[in-house]
Amino acid sequence: MSATVQESAGQRMQHKLLVPRLSLMMFMQFFIWGSWSVTLGLVMTRHNMPLLIGDAFSAGPIASILSPFVLGMLVDRFFPSQKMMAVMNLAGAVILWFVPQALIAENGVLLIALLFGYTLCFMPTLALSNNIAFHSLASRLSFPIVRVFGTVGWIVAGIFIGVTGIADSVAVFQLAALCSVLLAIYSLTLPHTPAPAKGLPLKVRDLFCADAFALLRERHFMVFALCATLISIPLGTYYAFTASWLADAGIREVSTLMSLGQVSEIAFMLIIPLLFRRLGVKTMLLMGMTAWFIRYAFFALGMSDETRMLIYTGILLHGICYDFFFVVGFIYTDRIAGEKVKGQAQSMVVMFTYGIGMLLGSQISGALYNHVVAGHASAQSWAIFWWIPAVAAALIAMIFFFSFKYRDEAVAEHRGD
Repeated sequence: MSATVQESAGQRMQHKLLVPRLSLMMFMQFFIWGSWSVTLGLVMTRHNMPLLIGDAFSAGPIASILSPFVLGMLVDRFFPSQKMMAVMNLAGAVILWFVPQALIAENGVLLIALLFGYTLCFMPTLALSNNIAFHSLASRLSFPIVRVFGTVGWIVAGIFIGVTGIADSVAVFQLAALCSVLLAIYSLTLPHTPAPAKGLPLKVRDLFCADAFALLRERHFMVFALCATLISIPLGTYYAFTASWLADAGIREVSTLMSLGQVSEIAFMLIIPLLFRRLGVKTMLLMGMTAWFIRYAFFALGMSDETRMLIYTGILLHGICYDFFFVVGFIYTDRIAGEKVKGQAQSMVVMFTYGIGMLLGSQISGALYNHVVAGHASAQSWAIFWWIPAVAAALIAMIFFFSFKYRDEAVAEHRGD
Protein backbone atom coordinates (compact mmCIF):
# COMPACT_ATOMS: atom_id res chain seq x y z
CA MET A 1 0.00 0.00 0.00
CA SER A 2 2.78 2.38 0.93
CA ALA A 3 4.56 1.65 -2.37
CA THR A 4 1.34 2.52 -4.21
CA VAL A 5 0.98 5.78 -2.28
CA GLN A 6 4.59 6.71 -3.00
CA GLU A 7 4.15 5.93 -6.68
CA SER A 8 0.99 8.06 -6.79
CA ALA A 9 2.79 10.93 -5.05
CA GLY A 10 5.64 10.62 -7.52
CA GLN A 11 3.24 10.80 -10.45
CA ARG A 12 1.58 13.91 -9.01
CA MET A 13 4.97 15.55 -8.56
CA GLN A 14 5.95 14.72 -12.14
CA HIS A 15 2.65 16.18 -13.37
CA LYS A 16 3.26 19.42 -11.44
CA LEU A 17 6.78 19.69 -12.83
CA LEU A 18 5.78 18.82 -16.42
CA VAL A 19 5.26 22.38 -17.64
CA PRO A 20 8.48 23.68 -15.98
CA ARG A 21 10.46 20.78 -17.48
CA LEU A 22 9.11 21.39 -20.97
CA SER A 23 9.56 25.13 -20.53
CA LEU A 24 13.24 24.68 -19.68
CA MET A 25 13.62 22.57 -22.82
CA MET A 26 12.22 25.43 -24.93
CA PHE A 27 14.32 28.01 -23.08
CA MET A 28 17.57 26.19 -23.72
CA GLN A 29 16.75 25.41 -27.35
CA PHE A 30 15.99 29.00 -28.30
CA PHE A 31 18.80 30.41 -26.17
CA ILE A 32 21.18 28.39 -28.33
CA TRP A 33 19.57 29.59 -31.56
CA GLY A 34 19.32 33.23 -30.47
CA SER A 35 22.90 33.36 -29.18
CA TRP A 36 24.40 33.17 -32.67
CA SER A 37 21.79 33.65 -35.40
CA VAL A 38 20.60 37.17 -34.55
CA THR A 39 24.00 38.77 -35.05
CA LEU A 40 25.49 36.30 -37.55
CA GLY A 41 25.39 39.02 -40.19
CA LEU A 42 27.41 41.38 -37.97
CA VAL A 43 30.00 38.68 -37.22
CA MET A 44 30.39 37.90 -40.92
CA THR A 45 30.69 41.60 -41.78
CA ARG A 46 33.43 42.00 -39.19
CA HIS A 47 35.32 39.14 -40.84
CA ASN A 48 34.94 40.58 -44.35
CA MET A 49 32.21 38.24 -45.62
CA PRO A 50 29.08 40.47 -45.91
CA LEU A 51 28.29 39.29 -49.45
CA LEU A 52 27.86 35.73 -48.15
CA ILE A 53 25.21 36.60 -45.55
CA GLY A 54 22.37 35.44 -47.79
CA ASP A 55 24.13 32.13 -48.42
CA ALA A 56 24.85 31.66 -44.71
CA PHE A 57 21.19 32.12 -43.84
CA SER A 58 20.27 29.62 -46.56
CA ALA A 59 22.02 26.76 -44.73
CA GLY A 60 19.23 26.36 -42.16
CA PRO A 61 16.40 26.36 -44.69
CA ILE A 62 18.11 23.70 -46.84
CA ALA A 63 18.59 21.58 -43.72
CA SER A 64 14.90 22.05 -42.87
CA ILE A 65 13.92 20.78 -46.31
CA LEU A 66 16.01 17.61 -45.97
CA SER A 67 15.30 16.73 -42.35
CA PRO A 68 11.62 15.66 -42.49
CA PHE A 69 12.32 12.80 -44.87
CA VAL A 70 14.69 11.14 -42.39
CA LEU A 71 13.83 12.57 -39.01
CA GLY A 72 10.05 12.36 -39.36
CA MET A 73 10.27 8.66 -40.13
CA LEU A 74 12.81 7.96 -37.35
CA VAL A 75 10.65 9.73 -34.76
CA ASP A 76 7.37 8.18 -35.87
CA ARG A 77 8.68 4.62 -36.26
CA PHE A 78 11.94 3.94 -34.45
CA PHE A 79 13.32 6.24 -31.75
CA PRO A 80 11.83 8.29 -28.89
CA SER A 81 11.85 12.03 -29.58
CA GLN A 82 13.80 12.94 -26.44
CA LYS A 83 16.70 10.64 -27.40
CA MET A 84 16.83 12.10 -30.91
CA MET A 85 16.96 15.57 -29.30
CA ALA A 86 20.00 14.51 -27.30
CA VAL A 87 21.84 13.08 -30.30
CA MET A 88 21.11 16.08 -32.54
CA ASN A 89 22.24 18.64 -29.96
CA LEU A 90 25.43 16.79 -29.14
CA ALA A 91 26.38 16.48 -32.81
CA GLY A 92 25.54 20.16 -33.31
CA ALA A 93 27.78 21.19 -30.42
CA VAL A 94 30.79 19.50 -32.03
CA ILE A 95 30.24 21.33 -35.33
CA LEU A 96 29.64 24.72 -33.67
CA TRP A 97 33.00 24.52 -31.93
CA PHE A 98 34.81 24.71 -35.28
CA VAL A 99 32.83 27.63 -36.76
CA PRO A 100 35.07 30.35 -35.18
CA GLN A 101 38.10 28.92 -36.98
CA ALA A 102 36.39 29.35 -40.36
CA LEU A 103 35.42 32.93 -39.52
CA ILE A 104 38.89 33.91 -38.32
CA ALA A 105 40.43 32.37 -41.46
CA GLU A 106 37.77 34.20 -43.56
CA ASN A 107 37.10 30.90 -45.29
CA GLY A 108 33.61 31.39 -46.70
CA VAL A 109 33.27 27.90 -48.19
CA LEU A 110 34.17 26.20 -44.91
CA LEU A 111 31.89 28.53 -42.96
CA ILE A 112 28.86 27.76 -45.13
CA ALA A 113 29.62 24.02 -44.96
CA LEU A 114 29.85 24.09 -41.15
CA LEU A 115 26.66 26.14 -40.82
CA PHE A 116 24.88 23.69 -43.08
CA GLY A 117 26.12 20.72 -41.04
CA TYR A 118 25.08 22.38 -37.81
CA THR A 119 21.61 23.43 -38.97
CA LEU A 120 21.10 19.91 -40.34
CA CYS A 121 21.36 18.86 -36.70
CA PHE A 122 19.54 21.80 -35.10
CA MET A 123 16.55 22.54 -37.33
CA PRO A 124 14.97 19.09 -36.78
CA THR A 125 14.91 19.78 -33.04
CA LEU A 126 12.25 22.46 -33.63
CA ALA A 127 9.82 19.72 -34.65
CA LEU A 128 11.15 17.36 -31.97
CA SER A 129 10.50 19.80 -29.14
CA ASN A 130 7.00 20.48 -30.48
CA ASN A 131 6.37 16.75 -30.66
CA ILE A 132 7.53 16.18 -27.07
CA ALA A 133 5.40 19.06 -25.79
CA PHE A 134 2.20 18.14 -27.65
CA HIS A 135 2.57 14.47 -26.62
CA SER A 136 3.05 15.32 -22.94
CA LEU A 137 0.51 18.12 -22.46
CA ALA A 138 -3.12 17.32 -21.70
CA SER A 139 -4.38 20.26 -23.80
CA ARG A 140 -3.00 21.74 -27.02
CA LEU A 141 -3.83 25.22 -25.71
CA SER A 142 -1.23 24.70 -22.96
CA PHE A 143 1.45 24.67 -25.67
CA PRO A 144 1.83 28.48 -25.89
CA ILE A 145 2.58 28.60 -22.15
CA VAL A 146 5.48 26.19 -22.71
CA ARG A 147 6.59 27.72 -26.00
CA VAL A 148 6.78 31.23 -24.52
CA PHE A 149 9.87 30.17 -22.59
CA GLY A 150 11.60 29.60 -25.91
CA THR A 151 11.04 33.28 -26.54
CA VAL A 152 12.39 34.09 -23.08
CA GLY A 153 15.48 32.07 -23.97
CA TRP A 154 15.93 34.04 -27.20
CA ILE A 155 15.61 37.33 -25.29
CA VAL A 156 18.06 36.31 -22.58
CA ALA A 157 20.53 35.21 -25.27
CA GLY A 158 20.28 38.56 -27.05
CA ILE A 159 20.70 40.55 -23.85
CA PHE A 160 23.56 38.31 -22.66
CA ILE A 161 25.65 38.63 -25.81
CA GLY A 162 24.92 42.37 -25.88
CA VAL A 163 25.89 43.00 -22.23
CA THR A 164 29.02 40.85 -22.47
CA GLY A 165 30.09 42.59 -25.68
CA ILE A 166 30.41 39.43 -27.78
CA ALA A 167 27.51 40.13 -30.19
CA ASP A 168 29.88 40.61 -33.15
CA SER A 169 32.46 38.09 -31.95
CA VAL A 170 33.12 34.43 -32.78
CA ALA A 171 32.54 33.78 -29.07
CA VAL A 172 28.80 33.51 -29.77
CA PHE A 173 29.44 30.14 -31.42
CA GLN A 174 31.50 28.87 -28.50
CA LEU A 175 28.68 29.88 -26.16
CA ALA A 176 26.13 28.08 -28.35
CA ALA A 177 28.30 24.94 -28.45
CA LEU A 178 28.57 24.72 -24.66
CA CYS A 179 24.83 25.23 -24.23
CA SER A 180 24.13 22.54 -26.85
CA VAL A 181 26.04 20.01 -24.76
CA LEU A 182 23.94 20.96 -21.74
CA LEU A 183 20.70 20.59 -23.70
CA ALA A 184 21.82 17.20 -25.02
CA ILE A 185 22.26 15.98 -21.45
CA TYR A 186 18.98 17.54 -20.29
CA SER A 187 17.06 16.01 -23.20
CA LEU A 188 17.63 12.56 -21.73
CA THR A 189 15.58 13.59 -18.69
CA LEU A 190 12.55 14.79 -20.69
CA PRO A 191 9.21 12.90 -20.70
CA HIS A 192 9.32 9.71 -22.72
CA THR A 193 7.85 10.38 -26.16
CA PRO A 194 7.68 7.01 -27.96
CA ALA A 195 7.53 6.42 -31.69
CA PRO A 196 3.75 6.10 -32.31
CA ALA A 197 4.09 3.70 -35.23
CA LYS A 198 6.90 1.58 -33.79
CA GLY A 199 6.75 -2.07 -34.84
CA LEU A 200 4.61 -1.51 -37.91
CA PRO A 201 5.99 -2.77 -41.26
CA LEU A 202 8.20 -0.22 -42.98
CA LYS A 203 7.07 0.71 -46.47
CA VAL A 204 8.68 2.77 -49.20
CA ARG A 205 6.00 5.44 -48.73
CA ASP A 206 7.27 5.92 -45.17
CA LEU A 207 10.68 7.01 -46.47
CA PHE A 208 8.99 9.90 -48.27
CA CYS A 209 6.61 10.81 -45.41
CA ALA A 210 3.71 10.05 -47.73
CA ASP A 211 1.16 9.90 -44.91
CA ALA A 212 2.06 13.41 -43.77
CA PHE A 213 2.01 14.78 -47.32
CA ALA A 214 -1.42 13.16 -47.73
CA LEU A 215 -2.69 15.95 -45.46
CA LEU A 216 -2.27 18.24 -48.46
CA ARG A 217 -5.34 16.60 -49.97
CA GLU A 218 -7.32 18.70 -47.52
CA ARG A 219 -7.85 21.99 -49.34
CA HIS A 220 -7.54 24.11 -46.20
CA PHE A 221 -4.23 22.50 -45.25
CA MET A 222 -2.91 22.92 -48.79
CA VAL A 223 -3.72 26.63 -48.63
CA PHE A 224 -2.11 26.90 -45.21
CA ALA A 225 1.05 25.10 -46.39
CA LEU A 226 1.29 27.34 -49.46
CA CYS A 227 0.79 30.57 -47.51
CA ALA A 228 3.11 29.40 -44.71
CA THR A 229 5.81 28.83 -47.32
CA LEU A 230 5.23 32.19 -48.99
CA ILE A 231 5.06 34.25 -45.76
CA SER A 232 8.34 32.68 -44.66
CA ILE A 233 10.06 34.39 -47.59
CA PRO A 234 9.69 37.83 -45.93
CA LEU A 235 10.57 36.14 -42.61
CA GLY A 236 13.89 35.08 -44.12
CA THR A 237 14.53 38.70 -45.00
CA TYR A 238 13.94 39.78 -41.40
CA TYR A 239 16.31 37.22 -39.89
CA ALA A 240 19.07 37.79 -42.43
CA PHE A 241 19.26 41.58 -42.67
CA THR A 242 17.51 43.33 -39.78
CA ALA A 243 20.72 43.43 -37.69
CA SER A 244 22.75 44.96 -40.54
CA TRP A 245 19.96 47.45 -41.31
CA LEU A 246 19.68 48.58 -37.69
CA ALA A 247 23.44 49.09 -37.55
CA ASP A 248 23.28 51.27 -40.69
CA ALA A 249 20.39 53.17 -39.11
CA GLY A 250 22.68 54.15 -36.23
CA ILE A 251 21.35 51.71 -33.62
CA ARG A 252 24.15 50.75 -31.23
CA GLU A 253 22.65 47.94 -29.13
CA VAL A 254 21.31 45.89 -32.05
CA SER A 255 20.78 42.60 -30.23
CA THR A 256 19.13 44.34 -27.27
CA LEU A 257 16.72 46.24 -29.52
CA MET A 258 15.81 43.13 -31.48
CA SER A 259 15.08 41.34 -28.21
CA LEU A 260 12.17 43.78 -27.73
CA GLY A 261 10.43 41.82 -30.48
CA GLN A 262 10.68 38.73 -28.33
CA VAL A 263 9.33 40.66 -25.33
CA SER A 264 6.17 41.35 -27.33
CA GLU A 265 6.21 37.72 -28.42
CA ILE A 266 5.87 36.70 -24.77
CA ALA A 267 2.80 38.88 -24.27
CA PHE A 268 1.01 37.70 -27.40
CA MET A 269 2.00 34.06 -26.82
CA LEU A 270 0.27 34.09 -23.46
CA ILE A 271 -2.98 35.47 -24.86
CA ILE A 272 -3.23 32.87 -27.64
CA PRO A 273 -5.26 30.46 -25.46
CA LEU A 274 -7.66 33.31 -24.62
CA LEU A 275 -8.14 34.41 -28.23
CA PHE A 276 -8.04 31.02 -29.92
CA ARG A 277 -11.56 29.95 -28.96
CA ARG A 278 -13.03 33.35 -29.83
CA LEU A 279 -11.21 34.08 -33.07
CA GLY A 280 -10.27 30.65 -34.41
CA VAL A 281 -7.52 29.49 -36.72
CA LYS A 282 -8.23 31.60 -39.80
CA THR A 283 -8.57 34.96 -38.09
CA MET A 284 -5.43 34.52 -36.02
CA LEU A 285 -3.36 33.32 -38.97
CA LEU A 286 -4.61 36.26 -41.05
CA MET A 287 -3.75 38.75 -38.29
CA GLY A 288 -0.22 37.33 -38.20
CA MET A 289 0.29 37.74 -41.95
CA THR A 290 -1.18 41.25 -41.98
CA ALA A 291 1.21 42.26 -39.21
CA TRP A 292 4.16 41.32 -41.45
CA PHE A 293 3.01 43.85 -44.03
CA ILE A 294 2.62 46.59 -41.41
CA ARG A 295 6.01 45.81 -39.89
CA TYR A 296 7.95 46.06 -43.14
CA ALA A 297 6.08 49.21 -44.14
CA PHE A 298 7.15 50.76 -40.83
CA PHE A 299 10.74 49.66 -41.48
CA ALA A 300 10.67 51.35 -44.88
CA LEU A 301 9.23 54.56 -43.44
CA GLY A 302 11.30 54.70 -40.25
CA MET A 303 14.78 55.64 -41.44
CA SER A 304 14.54 59.39 -40.73
CA ASP A 305 14.93 60.93 -37.27
CA GLU A 306 11.32 62.13 -37.35
CA THR A 307 9.94 58.65 -38.04
CA ARG A 308 12.44 56.64 -36.00
CA MET A 309 9.65 55.50 -33.65
CA LEU A 310 8.27 53.37 -36.49
CA ILE A 311 11.36 51.14 -36.26
CA TYR A 312 10.64 50.38 -32.61
CA THR A 313 6.96 49.81 -33.36
CA GLY A 314 7.86 47.43 -36.18
CA ILE A 315 10.15 45.47 -33.88
CA LEU A 316 7.40 45.24 -31.26
CA LEU A 317 5.01 43.80 -33.85
CA HIS A 318 7.07 40.63 -33.84
CA GLY A 319 4.74 39.07 -31.27
CA ILE A 320 1.77 39.17 -33.61
CA CYS A 321 3.85 38.33 -36.69
CA TYR A 322 5.38 35.20 -35.24
CA ASP A 323 2.91 33.95 -32.62
CA PHE A 324 -0.34 34.39 -34.50
CA PHE A 325 0.97 32.64 -37.59
CA PHE A 326 3.65 30.14 -36.62
CA VAL A 327 2.58 29.09 -33.12
CA VAL A 328 -1.10 28.94 -34.10
CA GLY A 329 0.00 27.09 -37.25
CA PHE A 330 1.71 24.39 -35.16
CA ILE A 331 -1.44 24.02 -33.02
CA TYR A 332 -3.60 23.76 -36.16
CA THR A 333 -1.25 21.12 -37.64
CA ASP A 334 -1.32 19.03 -34.47
CA ARG A 335 -5.11 19.21 -34.49
CA ILE A 336 -5.63 17.88 -38.01
CA ALA A 337 -2.73 15.38 -38.17
CA GLY A 338 -3.44 11.74 -37.38
CA GLU A 339 -1.93 10.31 -34.21
CA LYS A 340 0.62 8.20 -36.12
CA VAL A 341 2.02 11.00 -38.30
CA LYS A 342 2.21 13.94 -35.90
CA GLY A 343 6.00 13.86 -35.89
CA GLN A 344 6.09 13.85 -39.69
CA ALA A 345 3.44 16.58 -39.88
CA GLN A 346 5.35 18.93 -37.55
CA SER A 347 8.56 18.24 -39.50
CA MET A 348 6.72 18.94 -42.74
CA VAL A 349 5.55 22.34 -41.51
CA VAL A 350 9.11 23.15 -40.45
CA MET A 351 10.19 22.14 -43.96
CA PHE A 352 7.67 24.47 -45.60
CA THR A 353 8.41 27.45 -43.32
CA TYR A 354 11.99 27.32 -42.03
CA GLY A 355 12.94 25.26 -45.07
CA ILE A 356 11.56 26.20 -48.47
CA GLY A 357 10.20 29.62 -47.45
CA MET A 358 13.25 30.85 -45.60
CA LEU A 359 15.60 29.42 -48.24
CA LEU A 360 13.83 31.50 -50.87
CA GLY A 361 13.79 34.44 -48.46
CA SER A 362 17.51 34.21 -47.74
CA GLN A 363 18.44 33.93 -51.42
CA ILE A 364 16.03 36.60 -52.64
CA SER A 365 16.89 39.03 -49.86
CA GLY A 366 20.60 38.32 -50.33
CA ALA A 367 20.37 39.16 -54.04
CA LEU A 368 18.21 42.19 -53.24
CA TYR A 369 20.70 43.43 -50.64
CA ASN A 370 23.64 42.98 -52.99
CA HIS A 371 21.81 44.83 -55.77
CA VAL A 372 20.11 47.62 -53.84
CA VAL A 373 22.05 48.22 -50.62
CA ALA A 374 25.60 46.81 -50.73
CA GLY A 375 28.25 49.42 -51.46
CA HIS A 376 25.85 52.38 -51.29
CA ALA A 377 23.73 51.92 -48.19
CA SER A 378 21.39 54.83 -47.59
CA ALA A 379 17.95 55.53 -46.14
CA GLN A 380 16.49 55.40 -49.64
CA SER A 381 18.10 52.11 -50.62
CA TRP A 382 16.99 50.47 -47.35
CA ALA A 383 13.46 51.83 -47.85
CA ILE A 384 13.29 50.15 -51.27
CA PHE A 385 14.69 46.97 -49.72
CA TRP A 386 11.90 46.79 -47.10
CA TRP A 387 8.99 47.82 -49.33
CA ILE A 388 9.42 44.69 -51.44
CA PRO A 389 8.71 42.15 -48.63
CA ALA A 390 5.95 44.48 -47.35
CA VAL A 391 4.05 44.28 -50.63
CA ALA A 392 4.69 40.53 -50.82
CA ALA A 393 3.24 39.99 -47.33
CA ALA A 394 0.12 41.97 -48.23
CA LEU A 395 -0.47 39.86 -51.34
CA ILE A 396 -0.01 36.61 -49.41
CA ALA A 397 -2.50 37.74 -46.77
CA MET A 398 -5.07 38.45 -49.49
CA ILE A 399 -4.55 35.00 -51.05
CA PHE A 400 -5.05 33.39 -47.64
CA PHE A 401 -8.17 35.43 -46.83
CA PHE A 402 -10.00 34.40 -49.98
CA SER A 403 -8.75 30.78 -50.18
CA PHE A 404 -8.55 29.32 -46.65
CA LYS A 405 -11.84 27.57 -45.77
CA TYR A 406 -11.68 25.77 -42.43
CA ARG A 407 -14.51 25.27 -39.96
CA ASP A 408 -13.12 25.76 -36.50
CA GLU A 409 -15.33 23.70 -34.18
CA ALA A 410 -14.28 25.59 -31.07
CA VAL A 411 -15.21 28.95 -32.62
CA ALA A 412 -18.49 27.58 -33.97
CA GLU A 413 -19.38 26.28 -30.51
CA HIS A 414 -18.41 29.60 -28.88
CA ARG A 415 -20.57 31.58 -31.30
CA GLY A 416 -23.44 29.14 -31.06
CA ASP A 417 -23.34 28.23 -34.78
